[in-house]
Amino acid sequence: MIILIDQVNASVKQVAYTRDAVERFLGRNGGKLALPISTAFFSDTGTAFAVKPSQDGNAIIADLNQQKIGLRVINRSKGVDGTEERWDLSQKTIKQIAEYELKRPGRKLLVWISPGWPMLSGPNIQFPSKQQQRLLDSVVSLSDELRQARIILYAIDPLGTDDAGGFQTEFYKLFVNGVKKPAEVRPGHLALQVLAIQSGGLVLNSNNDVAGEIAACERDAGAFYVITYNGRPGGVPSEYRTLAIKMDKPGLTARTRAGYYAQPENPAR
Repeated sequence: MIILIDQVNASVKQVAYTRDAVERFLGRNGGKLALPISTAFFSDTGTAFAVKPSQDGNAIIADLNQQKIGLRVINRSKGVDGTEERWDLSQKTIKQIAEYELKRPGRKLLVWISPGWPMLSGPNIQFPSKQQQRLLDSVVSLSDELRQARIILYAIDPLGTDDAGGFQTEFYKLFVNGVKKPAEVRPGHLALQVLAIQSGGLVLNSNNDVAGEIAACERDAGAFYVITYNGRPGGVPSEYRTLAIKMDKPGLTARTRAGYYAQPENPAR
């Protein structure tokens, strides 16, 4: 499991609260962890992995205490939030993590603690057709990389009840269905919360117990099935196909990837 502390999309106060929650999670059971865990800091100067995967929570805490909380300085001249810059940097970072984990075997739980990056989507925002095609290409590429790297993404909002009923806690739901053509795509289809749901992970918000939410993500490593099948080639490039697993016992649900993009046998280049 990788616990990523987002310093780009959260304030210094929120990052400090997050670090405290992460330390409380790591210190449970005398620091004896159920599975190997690494921590990472995402800042506007890059992403740094604090430690290699370890099951010694106390050692990870000691390393965390050596890490300084960085001030977000991203393009202050372009507004307080630097929304476009934060969105772009967040996209590059999650893609880099997926590309890195693609080379490593096994299943990975990526716990991203953040309110989420800007969605840059709304009813009055229009995009040129070329930009929509580029967005769709990004959606397809990141979906493929997260799936092939066997990453299950979890989005934990450190704002807790302060963000309950807020814009980001509900707005992402408009984009969770797989996008099928360029005219439909919006930056919101690449939102942190959307990627989490589509990977088979969880979106956890409106709760002040961040340490408990991390523990809920950890429990997902305890029991899972691997189901594979050989899908047919796509009839057209990037043909979206929905995936669903139905349980035959009341009260049970199964979370899995929401879908994937199939390509023709000889896709046009």
